[in-house]
Amino acid sequence: MEVQQVLCMKEGDGEASYANNSLLQKKVILEVKPILEESITELYCKTFSECLKIADLGCSSGPNTFLPLWEIIDCIGATCSRFSREPPAFQIFLNDLPQNDFNAIFKSLARFYERIEKEKEGMSGQCFIAGVPGSFHRRLFPDRSIHFFHSSYSLHWLSQVPEGLVSESGTPLNKGNIHLTVTTPPSVHKAYLNQFERDFTAFLRLRSQEIIPGGHMLLTLLGSDGNGQNSSTDGLYKICELISMTLKDMVTEGSIQESELDSFNIPLYMPSPEEVRSVIQRESSFTLLRLETFKLDWDDNIDDYVVMYIRAVGEPILASHFGGAVMDSLFHRFFMKVVENIEMGKGIYTNLVISLSRNGSLPTR
Repeated sequence: MEVQQVLCMKEGDGEASYANNSLLQKKVILEVKPILEESITELYCKTFSECLKIADLGCSSGPNTFLPLWEIIDCIGATCSRFSREPPAFQIFLNDLPQNDFNAIFKSLARFYERIEKEKEGMSGQCFIAGVPGSFHRRLFPDRSIHFFHSSYSLHWLSQVPEGLVSESGTPLNKGNIHLTVTTPPSVHKAYLNQFERDFTAFLRLRSQEIIPGGHMLLTLLGSDGNGQNSSTDGLYKICELISMTLKDMVTEGSIQESELDSFNIPLYMPSPEEVRSVIQRESSFTLLRLETFKLDWDDNIDDYVVMYIRAVGEPILASHFGGAVMDSLFHRFFMKVVENIEMGKGIYTNLVISLSRNGSLPTR
């Protein structure tokens, strides 16, 4: 499976689209808002740059795409008012994989610009937004060209399915599972951790070349409390376990082949704070300003919400492997599993917030 070809949110604005099923991500962005404001304000007050160049990595599509951008513009506007300064221009780059629904973003730009014109005096015509399709596991921008990187709910996705999930004889090592569970062998946990460490190290190295010295980066991703071995108690790991159980039922009934289930592994890893800290320290291009965790639980009307959310996020990658014809049946069965799970009182998920600054002196005017 070529992850970059199938990893995308469900496009459009229909009932099952990501745009209409991304409340979870909105809650996370709002929770992180004070840290975002702290980071962007500190950066701006060191430079008072006439044009802030900002990149949002893994922007997706829908209303959440513009939420952190508005928070940044609002925060800088308030800062300029306090210092009686003219607000800077904003050059904003929205990045995601080419399969992302960029057309939906571009169609929404006019409304975003109109809101700036109506609500932000002095900022009309000062914001310039462009799409940058491509993987953030590769170079995206010229050397020292970006002041601030932002990424929310993207870095837990791996660049590829980890290697080493099949024995030398060709036997699947995580048989019957699509992700990490309590029955997953330690070698599979290690393979997932190794892939995350490679990806995150490369991500930091690439961004260190593109960001200015002293520039800031704020990253939010799904995480876990422990070292991965006990992470199956976290909400999203539990979701993967429920999907595995659903697929096993479909194997038993003959809807899908057992070999299809055994060969499918989700390229997703939720690291612990110490795993993140270790990579940052070893890579050494950035200073860690904050590394915090917070927990959120599933919302009201949880059975419908969770299924629609997981379908909006997971259907493209599941359909690429199992076929689109079984998706309605899969998610109907998954709905029943979620209802049973909610009655057991589970559904808490852990989030990591990472605030970084690029080592080196920040240029001043």
